[in-house]
Amino acid sequence: MHTVASTTRIAFQGEPGAFSQIAARKLLGDGVTTVACPTFESLFSSIEDGRADLILAPLENTLAGPVLRCYDLLYQSRLRMIGEVVLRISHFVIGCPGATLGGLRQVQSHPVALAQCERFFVSHPGIGKVVAEDTAGSVRQIMEKLNPAIGAIASEFAAREYGAQILASEVEDDPHNFTRFALLQSLSHGGETISEADATTLVLTIANEPGALFHSLEPFANNAVDLMSLVSRPLVGEPWHYRFFLEVAASAEAPSMVKALAELEPRTVELRVLGSYRSGKS
Repeated sequence: MHTVASTTRIAFQGEPGAFSQIAARKLLGDGVTTVACPTFESLFSSIEDGRADLILAPLENTLAGPVLRCYDLLYQSRLRMIGEVVLRISHFVIGCPGATLGGLRQVQSHPVALAQCERFFVSHPGIGKVVAEDTAGSVRQIMEKLNPAIGAIASEFAAREYGAQILASEVEDDPHNFTRFALLQSLSHGGETISEADATTLVLTIANEPGALFHSLEPFANNAVDLMSLVSRPLVGEPWHYRFFLEVAASAEAPSMVKALAELEPRTVELRVLGSYRSGKS
């Protein structure tokens, strides 16, 4: 767990009760001040706008894959990654007081959450799916409507947050459902080394020529640095050209990474280290 001052404000995307808020408290403690942001764009501008001191952004889900908008905004921002937390995502069917599972006719939630609970809907054919903007926001809405025929899928924490009741627990199709979140800080705080850092995220752009991607990855193999993930994003205005985000299992200060980066830089058009941190996967 990171140690932060009690006055530190950490921004997350979603409404109170969102999985991102749960992840923030897991990483920084229950006493941290959390700031809800309605969109990813408002999340990534929250430090510059003076609304937050840190940002927690989802980067990847083990079932849904990378959160591409966050990768794009991270590249555009002046933020660096200083921490990581992995959260187990468990979905609950939630209703207003007096609701029953048998009485539900609709369940609303974020489309990714609905897709991760397909078996529940197959086994309850009388319940329709309704797409909403946010998991926790869905719970807030059913508590405003107080219609016992309308439920939500969200976290257990969201049910407590809004005073709703849980009608079915852990309805996700696959229990191996995890989301990886990045803790981000403004570059103006400096580039001090993170204690016990064992992972690094970097972004690179390479020439559009045969073998360029192979040659850009070769330095990691040459220096025994484990490449844990690779995400490609298109370059706006340059069709069929791509930018690559890499996560590797080593601090940027480690001798093996210093050598790998030195070999890598002349093979790229652009190379940026986005931060070293303690991996949340261990």
